[in-house]
Amino acid sequence: DEEEDYMSDLFIKQDVRPGLPMVRRVKEAIQKEEKQKEANEKNRQKSIKEEEKERRDMVLKSALGNENKGFALLQKMGYKSGQALGKSGEGIVEPIPLNIKTGRSGLGHDELKKRKAEEKLESYRQKLHMKKQANEQAADEFRVRFKTKQEERKMEGDLRKSQRACQQLDVQKDIDVPKETWFWIEPEEEDKKDEEDKEDECTNSDLSVSEKLHILTAYLREEHFYCIWCGTTYEDSEDLSSNCPGDSAADHD
Repeated sequence: DEEEDYMSDLFIKQDVRPGLPMVRRVKEAIQKEEKQKEANEKNRQKSIKEEEKERRDMVLKSALGNENKGFALLQKMGYKSGQALGKSGEGIVEPIPLNIKTGRSGLGHDELKKRKAEEKLESYRQKLHMKKQANEQAADEFRVRFKTKQEERKMEGDLRKSQRACQQLDVQKDIDVPKETWFWIEPEEEDKKDEEDKEDECTNSDLSVSEKLHILTAYLREEHFYCIWCGTTYEDSEDLSSNCPGDSAADHD
């Protein structure tokens, strides 16, 4: 090989920017690799299955000719190419497509897989449905508990209100001792002995808040002609019955 003449026009006209020779070599390597892949693909011997598939596709794409005995019999009976089968032409035009099995699994395997997939999907849907029902039930129970808690707090407030009113009205009538210990508001500071006595009395009394409220409001109406819902003391029982809507909060709503 002759040495390059570094003073020639060919060498001077070359692009000698930094990095360009490296990029050119990378591109050439990629092109060479692609050409090698194409050559390997062309020289690769096709498998028996691939050859069978190509022949089958070629035959299925081509129309039947006169050399086919079945087509020849149809033509003798008056059939024309492209015409639907049947006396009135209501039959099919194209042949029934082939469903060729290429896998090694047994007959019915695909149906089994399909059925299992459907069962799995149905099981997943049922789990979602059950989870949704459980969430809805939990939400309903929470709403019921919350409503019950609110009602209990309201009844406790009405009971305290009734106890204060009962104590005030009893004192006005010179009643020193309540009819029941829980008819009045308990004092905040008491002796240990009084506390023990009251604990024993509370233990003996198994009344709920609603029952206490019902008994105390009835006592206020009968003894003092007073209704906590109206906040009014009536003159007598006749005035109470004629002007008060009822003996519960629901009657006053």
